Amino acid sequence: MSLDLQKILESKRALRRNLAARPVAEKLRMLDALRERELAIRGGAGHCGSSAPREEPAAYETKAKN
Repeated sequence: MSLDLQKILESKRALRRNLAARPVAEKLRMLDALRERELAIRGGAGHCGSSAPREEPAAYETKAKN
């Protein structure tokens, strides 16, 4: 495996530019999906005696464009 640091850094910059160019509503959907995955990985709040509160996904409303 060869590590080309310049290639890796440029790939990260391109990904960041791509994400920044997306509409806010799409970013919020992506955030919700990540939160759901994190909750699935973490498991239930009662798992292993944890008393951490469970976080429910937020519901976002988008404004209609005129």
